[in-house]
Amino acid sequence: MNHRKEIAKRMQIKQTINAMNKQIEQLEKQKQTYIDAGKQAKEKGLTAQYNLAISGLKMVITQQRRIYEMKLNFEITSQMKDMTQMTKEFLKGMSILSKDMLKLTKEKEFDKVQKQFSEAMIGAEIQATQMENFMEETSSAFETNASSSPEEKEELEHLIGNEVTSDNMTDTMIEKELAELKKKMGN
Repeated sequence: MNHRKEIAKRMQIKQTINAMNKQIEQLEKQKQTYIDAGKQAKEKGLTAQYNLAISGLKMVITQQRRIYEMKLNFEITSQMKDMTQMTKEFLKGMSILSKDMLKLTKEKEFDKVQKQFSEAMIGAEIQATQMENFMEETSSAFETNASSSPEEKEELEHLIGNEVTSDNMTDTMIEKELAELKKKMGN
């Protein structure tokens, strides 16, 4: 029964990570849509639409950052849980082993080791609980200030401007190659 529960938990973790990855992919598509819209608005001199595209792009990038942070936190926490479980099982096994050794040897030193292992196990469980509490408390830190600074706006405009420049350079290069081909065909 415990084995089935563990498999169900692992499947839930995998499904959560997959859902986050899908959301990241969708936001990447939305980001490209806003970049394209901003590029077209800039080319046509549509200031209001350009500013709207910048706002949409900023919103999508903020959402993407949050999801990346959540995903990373989730993956790290999942790995910590696995490591804590493994440590707990190791300590439990060592405690059992220590008890067996104590029975065999009847030496006082093994009593001391057993107590140390028991204390270590309790410490590991307390540490795991503290880590879980810490992760819950830090989840509020994912919220990013949504107001736009001049540096952010300049960075977003630069991103769109690079796309426009790149497209114009490509068109110029194609025209140049066509002219050279026409010259060669005429000779």
